[in-house]
Amino acid sequence: MSNDNMQANQAMDPPGPCSVDTTPLTPFTSANTATVAGPIVNRIKVPVVLAEPTIQIPLETTITLTPAATEIKRVKKNVFLDQVKIVPVAPFTRIDGTDFFSFSRAKLFIAGHIRKDIEFTTAGTTVGACTVTLQDRVVDIPFTGFTELSVAAGTLINLPILGINETSESSFLSDANNLNARLDKFFFNNLVKFNEQPFGELVAANFFELDFATPEPAPEAAFSTLTEKLVLELTVKVLQTQQLAVTLTTVVPNLPGLTPPM
Repeated sequence: MSNDNMQANQAMDPPGPCSVDTTPLTPFTSANTATVAGPIVNRIKVPVVLAEPTIQIPLETTITLTPAATEIKRVKKNVFLDQVKIVPVAPFTRIDGTDFFSFSRAKLFIAGHIRKDIEFTTAGTTVGACTVTLQDRVVDIPFTGFTELSVAAGTLINLPILGINETSESSFLSDANNLNARLDKFFFNNLVKFNEQPFGELVAANFFELDFATPEPAPEAAFSTLTEKLVLELTVKVLQTQQLAVTLTTVVPNLPGLTPPM
């Protein structure tokens, strides 16, 4: 065999895996850092879980596929929340004679959308060839609604706290004879309480889905519409930052070699 033929055969062979250089790592030692007790903490401010419901959201939609599909290969889904708002519902309970109230019932408003990525095949461009083309279509399926939260049903775990604003005014008699009211003189008092806004946190989304073409196509035939019946079980966490009375001991690192202050 000539050298030219050997070079041609070598060029046609598939290349093997390429080697790469690795950098040896230096081993570091580690040990637990000693600590000592610090000052006592009597009050902290942390997010408190108000509710953690799993909401069942049924949806139905029709999706247009362009170009027409011959087979659905894969569907991937994700959920995005645009709104998680809690609205209190009476009755309200005053907290120990203060102007702050708690409530045991509320409506939770949820809004968002499901991002759905559909991979499907279309008929090949060559007549008689057993080939297909893979396509991809992304759609957003919106949803909005509300659900009931209550202590009685066990869906309201901890009570939210709400401060009520107050407005009052005082009127005066005429300086001339104390018989007439002053229409130009008033004393106003406005007490505005700024509440911690409850907020939502996405925990999990469980999808149960049935997709089918309408009308039903013949075998190997193309279809351009896809009907989707979907049940989304959405788990969210609703929180509010509150002050908590605790008795905790802080922990301070004890680092040797440092000179303590005199």
